[in-house]
Amino acid sequence: MTALDRRAFMKGCAAASLAGLLPRQATAALALPALAIAHAKTSPTDPAAIADEARRLTRGAIDALGGMRRFVSRGDVVMVKPNIGWDRAAEFAADTNPDVVATVVTLCLEAGAKKVLVTDNTCHPAQRAFTNSGIQPAVEKAGGDAFYVDTRKFRSMPVKGKILTDWEVYAQAVEVDKFINVPIIKHHGLSGVTLGMKNLMGVIGGSRGRLHQDLANTLPDLLGFFKPTLLVLDGVRVLTANGPTGGNLADVKRKDTVIASADSVAGDAAAATLFGLKPQQVGCIVEAAARGLGKIDFESLTPRRLEL
Repeated sequence: MTALDRRAFMKGCAAASLAGLLPRQATAALALPALAIAHAKTSPTDPAAIADEARRLTRGAIDALGGMRRFVSRGDVVMVKPNIGWDRAAEFAADTNPDVVATVVTLCLEAGAKKVLVTDNTCHPAQRAFTNSGIQPAVEKAGGDAFYVDTRKFRSMPVKGKILTDWEVYAQAVEVDKFINVPIIKHHGLSGVTLGMKNLMGVIGGSRGRLHQDLANTLPDLLGFFKPTLLVLDGVRVLTANGPTGGNLADVKRKDTVIASADSVAGDAAAATLFGLKPQQVGCIVEAAARGLGKIDFESLTPRRLEL
């Protein structure tokens, strides 16, 4: 049994167990929201206050879904996948906010995770990106294991997508019990905007150029393969131009928002609106929804909205 099959089997067992609950318990469990949007009432400028806001929003959004124990079980090995692609400090919003990432790690450990792994197949040199983004020190302080990608651990796997039939995949990303996708919401010069699906490129190898030729299809291919357990989108700071690398603070806008979703398509759809886009304007969201990978009409999920 492969790791993906095992993950699907465990989800099936959980669903079967849920179906056998008493009616009132089942109703309460099924009533848990699939999407939560946490927004800060104020937009602090002090670095310590911004860090506190990021932690508060992340915990609030995940708690609104029923808490991390809904997604992570005791003894699980969890991979948390942020964007650590670039040698940029957090204020440039090229990488995921380190306090968002660290809070996800903390919540996984509080839920009983045996180990939390954090990695990314970086574009800039990994040592600089992991350190200067602030993610590696924040993760290690939280008790997680942040490590550089080992190219020997890529394996050709059957993605079975429309475009990607077989592709080089980082083995640990499918060997773990749970996979949590933690991207930053930002501009991208080729795709217009990069959200959760685009972030999955950080756990594959091969030619990124080939994927960029048809992102509307290759990104849903990756989503259908990895099927993240949870999506947590960092919108504390948003890079609005000159992405994905950024480097100019004038391009960074404060949105003071974190989105958490059990439905990756709905999460991306909600995040697109922070850019002033309709989800129907983002090709990969339209295609992923058409394939039945999630809901493009995120409002139909009655998202929990929090002002914190």
